[in-house]
Amino acid sequence: MQATDILMQEHEVILRVIDALEIETDRLAAGQAVRPGFFLDAADFIKGFADGCHHKKEEGVLFEAMVGAGLPRQGGPIPVMLAEHEQGRVFTRGMRDAANRLAAGDGAARADLVNNARGYVALLRQHIDKENGILFPLADQVIPVARQAQVAEDFERVEHEETGEGVHEKYLALAEALEREARS
Repeated sequence: MQATDILMQEHEVILRVIDALEIETDRLAAGQAVRPGFFLDAADFIKGFADGCHHKKEEGVLFEAMVGAGLPRQGGPIPVMLAEHEQGRVFTRGMRDAANRLAAGDGAARADLVNNARGYVALLRQHIDKENGILFPLADQVIPVARQAQVAEDFERVEHEETGEGVHEKYLALAEALEREARS
């Protein structure tokens, strides 16, 4: 399996959580009672899986391999993806802060929570489309075939050494729980 296939499979998990987040955000925006902890759990998933597991592979391994294969570090698609990763972190922090305020009884936090959650959902959908449709095919094209196997091995190293044993599985279970809650 190519390294980009691994990342696209992880995108599928992230998109499932994005769908659940959008459902709960729409409910919150419509004035329905929504558990603030849902958004805290979603922020934990985003920080731990999307940013912790997934972006570590992209930023620390794939993007570096692409630069090593001749793509510019400045200009081109890599700085755009990095900027979008950072914007996602900003939305996630805002979502977490607003969810904590809402849980503490601050009704005004509802609008902030909706805005940050919707911002994250919109950003990530278009970001994933760009990575799946443009960046990953480009990576497959520019990274030499012999190097691609090393990139996949480096993903495994990140998963085990930097992320930690069982962390990936923990976040897959959290994704399923968020989906179930949004469907109920």
